Amino acid sequence: MWLRADSRPEPHQTAVLDLGSNSVRLVVYRLEGRAIWTVFNEKALAGLGRDLPSTGRLCADGIEVALAALRRFRTLLNGWPAENVTAVATAAVREAADGSTFLRKVNEEAGFEVRLLSGAEEARYAALGVLAGDPQAEGVVGDLGGSSLELVRLEGGEPLDGETLALGPFALGAPRALDIERTRRAIEAELSPLGGRFRTPSLHAVGGAWRNLALLHMELTQYPLRVAHQYQMTGSDAVQLARFVERLSKSSLDRIPGLSRKRFDTLPYAALVLEALIERLGVEQVVISAYGLREGLLLESMDPQVRARDPLLVGCEALTAVRGLSQDLGPALETWIGPAFAKLPGLFPGRDAPLVAAACRLADIGARLHPDHRADIAFGEVLRAPIAGMTHAERAFLACAAFSRHSAGATPPEPDIVNRLLTPERRQRARALGAAIRLGCDVSGRNPLRLPNTTLSFIDGRLELSAKPGWEDLLAGEQTAKRAQALAAALRVPLEIA
Repeated sequence: MWLRADSRPEPHQTAVLDLGSNSVRLVVYRLEGRAIWTVFNEKALAGLGRDLPSTGRLCADGIEVALAALRRFRTLLNGWPAENVTAVATAAVREAADGSTFLRKVNEEAGFEVRLLSGAEEARYAALGVLAGDPQAEGVVGDLGGSSLELVRLEGGEPLDGETLALGPFALGAPRALDIERTRRAIEAELSPLGGRFRTPSLHAVGGAWRNLALLHMELTQYPLRVAHQYQMTGSDAVQLARFVERLSKSSLDRIPGLSRKRFDTLPYAALVLEALIERLGVEQVVISAYGLREGLLLESMDPQVRARDPLLVGCEALTAVRGLSQDLGPALETWIGPAFAKLPGLFPGRDAPLVAAACRLADIGARLHPDHRADIAFGEVLRAPIAGMTHAERAFLACAAFSRHSAGATPPEPDIVNRLLTPERRQRARALGAAIRLGCDVSGRNPLRLPNTTLSFIDGRLELSAKPGWEDLLAGEQTAKRAQALAAALRVPLEIA
C-alpha cells in the first residue's frame, strides 16, 4: 500500500539563488518532506551571457542589473541561517573571462558565497529537477539556458551521462534577428556527434523559453488547462510550433497573448534548437517540466528516505493538512478502499493504485469550506494545485474524485477541461472513487480507527459493505445506505449491505 511514513520531517523554508545566463533569480521554497512549494519567486532578466560570444566577458549592463537584484535579495534574506540559502552560478559565469571577478563582487556587495557549477553538475541537477517533478520520468532531459543546453539521460530514476553544449540563444547569436539557415548549421554541428548517444522517444524540456513555447501551443490549440508542468506535445506538433515561431517577427510575437516580451529576442532561437533536437534524437513526445536545476538542488539535499517518497502522495497530504484534523484518515481510507478498487480494470497503466492513494489523502480538502460550495472549490484547487508527480489527465481525475467526494452531482465544474482530458470510463471511475471516499468518511464518522471494523469488497459481481461482529451499528442509518447506493450506481453493480 502507498502508506505515509510514521514520522514527517519538520516543514521549513529554504532559498535558492540562481545566477543564470539570462536571469538572476531568487526562489523561496517551503519543504514539507518530499513536497516542494514555491512561496516567493523574483527574477531580474540581467542577460549576463548576452555579450559572451563576441567579447568573452559578461555583459557590463547585465552585471549592474544582477548586482542590484542580489543586493535586494540579500536584504530580503537578512537573518536567514546560512545553511538555508544556496547560491549557484551556471554557464555564462563559468565561461566568462571575468566570471571569477564577478563572483567576488557578488560576495563583497551582496554577501553571497556562490557555488560555480560545472557543465556536468548543471546537467545533473537539471535531471534531478525533472525527477523531483516526475519520479517516473525516462528519456532525455534538455535544459535550455541563455548560453548553454544541457542534455542528460534518465534511466531507472537516476541521471546518467550528460553533456553541455553551446546552444543557448546567446551562444547562437541572440539578440540579433534569427538567421535560420546559418543557425541551423551551427546547431547541427553541435548535435551531430550526439544523435545516437541521446536518441530517445521522450524529451523532458526544461527552461523558461521552452515553457513559453508550451504556453503558446496551449493558446493556439485552445488547450483548457493552463498548467505548464507535465504539458505534453507530440514531436510532430512541437516541430510545427517551432517552425511557426522561428519565422515570427517581434511585432508578431507581441500580438500573441501570454508570451513574455523579454523573451522575444531568444524565443525563435529556442524554437530552432527544439526542432533540431526532435529531428536529431528521434523524439516522439516533448514533456514540459516546470522543475529544473533549483529543484534538483533541493532533491539532492533531502534525506534518502524522504527523497524516496512519492511527491504526489506527500503533496496531497500537505495540501490537506489542517490543524485539528487527523492526518491518518487518508491512509486509512486507502487501506479500506484500495483492495476493492484493485479488482477493477486498470484505466491508468501502472498508476491506478497511487491515484487511489492520492485521492484518499485529499478526502479532507473541503473540510473548512462552506458546504454549499466545497465540491466546486475542491475541484478547482486540486486541478491546479502546485503538486508534482502527476500528468494533466491525472490532475483532472483527482479533481473529479474530489468533487464527487463532496457532491452527488454527475457533472463537475469546467466540463471542457474534464471532457478533453478524461475518457468517459475515467470520468466514471473518478466519480466512483469520490463516492467511495464519501462513503468511507460517513461510515466511520471520519474516524480512521473505525474504518477497519467495516469492509468494502466485490463478491460475485456485486458490491458488499459489511461489518465485523459487534460493529453492525456502524452500517445503520439512512445516510450510510444512500452513500453505499451512490457508489454501487457509479460502479454499475448491485449492492448488498451485510
